[in-house]
Amino acid sequence: MKAVAMQAALPSHDPRSLQDVTLPDPVPGARDLLVEVRAVSVNPVDTKVRASAQVPPGEWKVLGWDAVGVVRAVGHAVSLFKPGDRVWYAGAIDRPGTNAQLHLVDERIAALAPQSLDDAHAAALPLTAITAWELLFDRLGARPGAQAVPGEALLVVGVAGGVGSVLVQLARQLTDLTVIGTASRAETAQWVQQLGAHHVLDHSQPLDAALRAAGLPAPSRIASLTHSAQHFGPLAQLIAPQGRLGLIDDPEPGSLNVNLLKTKAASLHWEFMFTRSLFQTPDMLAQHTLLTEVARLVDAGRLHSTLSEHAGSINAANLRRAHAGLESGRTRGKVVLEGFDD
Repeated sequence: MKAVAMQAALPSHDPRSLQDVTLPDPVPGARDLLVEVRAVSVNPVDTKVRASAQVPPGEWKVLGWDAVGVVRAVGHAVSLFKPGDRVWYAGAIDRPGTNAQLHLVDERIAALAPQSLDDAHAAALPLTAITAWELLFDRLGARPGAQAVPGEALLVVGVAGGVGSVLVQLARQLTDLTVIGTASRAETAQWVQQLGAHHVLDHSQPLDAALRAAGLPAPSRIASLTHSAQHFGPLAQLIAPQGRLGLIDDPEPGSLNVNLLKTKAASLHWEFMFTRSLFQTPDMLAQHTLLTEVARLVDAGRLHSTLSEHAGSINAANLRRAHAGLESGRTRGKVVLEGFDD
């Protein structure tokens, strides 16, 4: 099968960082789906792994986690899918990635793809939808359909990226929370407003002053999606008493003073969407369930794809460019690649 893979941690501009290769076709295990990959998207985890992974000599490491494709074969214990099903998923961090013509995924973390989206638009959503859902409902304690306390607010820092673009939609569609996003550029602020944020603040300015100037309440829930070490002090100051602060990025060790949360009895929560598959937790099926619900919401017109750029076919050159764009920190939404070159 064709694939795009790495052998050494290199910058994205180096032609050796990601290369077009031919690898053996994978063989499904008991609960695996063998998926013919049709479209993928690029996430920050792709760039982080490419820049740091250690690959044994002579071996290839395939990156990529988001995928939409068609099931070609199933393991003997599979009960949720059959060959011919069109599926979407975000894969597992400890298995080969989706930048390959054929890919294996555990059925418990996959779901039927939304019928109303083509492959490219669907591929933009799985990883960010899982992350946003788990962050909002599992970590920050919001409840789908539950009535919020009047004035209760969710603050999303760095809202224009892939996770934030889904998080805003979920919060608007499934909760009564006042949704406040932060962005630093006019085009990203407009993007987030179109997705449903009630308010957008400039996170290059002091957030506590911006909240007061806008007449907004102290947020009871904060999702910090980027540069959390930089924002942590101000966020600890402005969070409501007994609030919840959730992170998804990778602050340097020792850069967060968690003692700042003590006087408000505020809690800190990490979201890592690969945890369930990495540790084979008893509730792994939760990702199948939530992706099924996200697909239903998409087909009902309540959630929308966050595709912002189609970067062409799945090959090394296009993936290197996509990685470089993501590393620039100026992308919004998701970059998607579709199909393999003949």
